[in-house]
Amino acid sequence: MSEAKVQALDRWRESDLFSRREQAALDYAEAMTYSDRGVDDASMARLKRHFDDDAIVELIGLVAFQNLSSKFNSALDVAPQGFCRLQRPMPQARPGPLRA
Repeated sequence: MSEAKVQALDRWRESDLFSRREQAALDYAEAMTYSDRGVDDASMARLKRHFDDDAIVELIGLVAFQNLSSKFNSALDVAPQGFCRLQRPMPQARPGPLRA
């Protein structure tokens, strides 16, 4: 992926840098990621126009892994690496460390 595309990821819907195939994958990835949105039949239909079943399973697996990694890193307070410029929610008070 070009540096220009990396820089445009936060506005992929408005950018002409991304192909229809890439837009379908990004749309599906967002639908998987944002709990208030969810995946629907239309998102899957768009994916199927551009990807075969094996590629769809691989894409879903990669998105699921990245979501898992994000939650894992958040739980351990691992700092972001600067790849995502989305607005972060306001930090909430964290309870003290667990004690045995």
